Amino acid sequence: MSEYIQHDQQGASVGLVEKQTFTFAQPPTAMPLACGSPLGPITIAFETCGRLNAARDNAILILHALSGDAHVAGVHAPSDEKPGWWDFMVGPGKGIDTDRYFVICSNILGSCMGSTGPASIDPATGRPYGLTFPVVTIGDMVEAQKALIDHLGIQRLHAVIGGSVGGMQALEWCVRYPTKVESAILLATTTRHSALAIAFNEVARQSIMADPNWNGGDYYGGPKPDMGLAVARMIGHITYLSDASMRLKFGRRLQDKADFSFNFDADFQVESYLRYQGRKFVERFDANAFLYITKAADYFDLERHHGNGSAVAAFAKARARMLVVSFTSDWLYPTYQSRVMVKAMKKNGLDVSFCEIEAQWGHDAFLIPSPRLSGIMKGFLDDDHIP
Repeated sequence: MSEYIQHDQQGASVGLVEKQTFTFAQPPTAMPLACGSPLGPITIAFETCGRLNAARDNAILILHALSGDAHVAGVHAPSDEKPGWWDFMVGPGKGIDTDRYFVICSNILGSCMGSTGPASIDPATGRPYGLTFPVVTIGDMVEAQKALIDHLGIQRLHAVIGGSVGGMQALEWCVRYPTKVESAILLATTTRHSALAIAFNEVARQSIMADPNWNGGDYYGGPKPDMGLAVARMIGHITYLSDASMRLKFGRRLQDKADFSFNFDADFQVESYLRYQGRKFVERFDANAFLYITKAADYFDLERHHGNGSAVAAFAKARARMLVVSFTSDWLYPTYQSRVMVKAMKKNGLDVSFCEIEAQWGHDAFLIPSPRLSGIMKGFLDDDHIP
């Protein structure tokens, strides 16, 4: 069995998948970053499912959101209770059909989920990088992904697919490597952050840096800034939801109480929920990685970096077929931002499909099972299917 072919499928799931790593940019051939600093060696964690065909032209690269990882579908062991984060979308006969496509999902540069980031060991010192890790951009993340795709021997991707920060990476792929991408699916994303999005990220970062345990980013081996990171996650989580979803899920219902406590306990269900989300997040994520990834998202500006301030000029080099999807209740990246990019794409004569899906779940709607979204994506991908 090829190293790029996964284990037997189990029902509607891709079944067992394996975490893999690829290391490159060994000094003295370190990878130059947008900030001007070189970085190397770089390790990228990734997982694959499906089968790469003989022509190596049925590969789909899935790009995860801010705190995601490479575990997009399937399970690592039969005893796993929780499959990959997009298991309902990726698998045999699903929106992204692994009977037809070879799916790759890699953890982004700067993260803490297997790829090189601020929590990784700096070979020069033998200690975690911390804030000595250089600031990375969405473009740097794509450069690392490109190295992985080259390593896998794939000359052209059938599709790049991403939501939110993953959508930013997909956009960057389309304009940075236009001949390498056949099609792209862009979900709940934007060509650049609004002032509102930057503001929420900055408040979240400040909550981490205000935690006494942050210690200027040098907290490895000691107490971690868990409270600051938990609050940062709570702030972010609010932006992922919507007024409608919070009203339906929580309203003003009390948490296991008949009346107010008249102290600062979590009286309301929504308070308890946010505290739970914060506690759960600190168990799996690194505070410094959160700082770096949110900064990369804030720095992303397709118009500035590829179009001299013009959205139309930014897409001048793009060649891919595009599917842009927004959600009615997404107030973090609202539909008007998707319409701006669609208009710019069309002015360049690109083959663009656009759909606004009515959904009450806010920005996170693309991470919630939706037969309509699955159907739209499957139809778009299979319309240009490679046998």
